[in-house]
Amino acid sequence: MGKRILVVDDSPVMRKMIGEILEGSGHEIVGVAKNGSEGVSCYKVFKPDVVTMDITMRGTDGLAAAKEILSFDPDAKIIFLSNVTDEKFRNNAFLIGARGYVNKNETKKILTLIASL
Repeated sequence: MGKRILVVDDSPVMRKMIGEILEGSGHEIVGVAKNGSEGVSCYKVFKPDVVTMDITMRGTDGLAAAKEILSFDPDAKIIFLSNVTDEKFRNNAFLIGARGYVNKNETKKILTLIASL
């Protein structure tokens, strides 16, 4: 059974690509957001099963948004999708409670992570 997913990314192209991959695998996109603050608002409205989150976005970045979401819902399942390969960001993502970290060049790997949640 597919999951209800919120996609948070500042790139319209990435939001579309992620959506197509996820919907093509039977998941439902319940919301999309173009920055972290929109992502937090959408999370509160849609209460998705999973969030895909970019790290670098204008305004509220993905790490700050994830911290905020996890502060009011410690069970939130957040997977980061990013082109940032610096281990510092990956480590910070897991320290705050992320369930996964996938390079955008390997976006299809997110399907395996979602299936394991």
